[in-house]
Amino acid sequence: MNQFTFTGKQKGFSIGLMIIGVLCLALTFMTAPEHHHARFWTNFLHNTMFFTGISFISMYLLAAHTLAYSGWHTVMKRLIESFTMFLPVGALFFLIIWFGTSNGWHHLYHWAEPGITNPMAENYDRIIAGKAPLLNQGMYILFTTLLILFWFAFALGARKLSTGSTTGEEGLANYKKTKVLMAIFMPMGAFTSAFFIWLAVMSIDAHWYSTMFAWYTSASWLVAAVALITLMLIYLNEKGYLTEAGQSHRHDLGKYVFAFSIFWTYVWFDQFMLIWYANVGEETIYFNTRLTKFKALFFLNLGINFILPFFVLMRNSTKWKVGSLAFIAAAVFFGHWLDFFMMVKPGIYESMHAHGGHAVTISEAGHAAHGSAMELGWHLPGLLELGTMLGFLGLFLFIAFTTLSKAPLMDSNDPYLEESLHHHAS
Repeated sequence: MNQFTFTGKQKGFSIGLMIIGVLCLALTFMTAPEHHHARFWTNFLHNTMFFTGISFISMYLLAAHTLAYSGWHTVMKRLIESFTMFLPVGALFFLIIWFGTSNGWHHLYHWAEPGITNPMAENYDRIIAGKAPLLNQGMYILFTTLLILFWFAFALGARKLSTGSTTGEEGLANYKKTKVLMAIFMPMGAFTSAFFIWLAVMSIDAHWYSTMFAWYTSASWLVAAVALITLMLIYLNEKGYLTEAGQSHRHDLGKYVFAFSIFWTYVWFDQFMLIWYANVGEETIYFNTRLTKFKALFFLNLGINFILPFFVLMRNSTKWKVGSLAFIAAAVFFGHWLDFFMMVKPGIYESMHAHGGHAVTISEAGHAAHGSAMELGWHLPGLLELGTMLGFLGLFLFIAFTTLSKAPLMDSNDPYLEESLHHHAS
């Protein structure tokens, strides 16, 4: 079947996940009002960053394949394109975060505190004042909301070229136009995404910096995106769709998960190494906080995202088996969601305590736990965090399935389609 039908059951499932997410966000807002509803806003930022990044990196993956004259991915090109359509939703969510920052609804970013760059103010911070040309409200909205819309313009252009051909000649002409579009997007996306990452996540811990953080974050997005593509392809295959993208294509996606999990670990280690190798002492506090005060989260992150996929996918036979591949893809997807949890939560938690406050966690049983050693929602995700993630996932899937239903699942006029149909992995 080359035409996907977004059934009522699938819509109901996606909407059900969204309802769970909305309820969890509402419960988080009502039950944890401390520090301007910090738990609510961190959950919102965490998931917005994670799913927007998957959408962006999917576009980047398409650009890389196109410019490398890749053919094997062509049968699942429309699946990857469907992921990029989440970008405008991500822009809307970052607009909400920016509006909240401007109006004092939350304190996600210490650099946004009034008077912090004023030498005459009591809360003046010399380090943040030195970074003020980048860390300010104008730059934030430019490199989050407006930048995401800029990326979406490229994604929309590529989508129109992909679906706009009716003959082989038009398909070849549109493919050449797509190459030009991707050649423009790829360097611009690589350069601008670093600013996006710096403003949206790295500036939470405003006193530190890392020369590898943009690479680290992008690698995490990439593994999560490939894992989700793998899960979606397996699901579509079971429903009788995209059967042309079969065992060999899934095997190569498994190779991607394996290879980029190793790359993620390499960048993960690099951030440690550069403290000594490049004498970047500013990185120390970031890792010291997470290693000493969030130790379970720190090592769980490494275990799921490196040790598990490395030892399971090292065997070539594992990548041929749908069950084991689906298990690892699901585990790694969750693992990199946990990775972004670790990027966001500790910095804000420490900032809350540094300013004389004390976080209060409402446990899943509804009891307040003051000053506990392991606080759900901060040191590890609680049910409210998991429910919020499911809500964002439901919205992401709803957009992806809607996009898939609007055009044939395969571009029959793509000049590389035959190569993809006859792809055999070994």
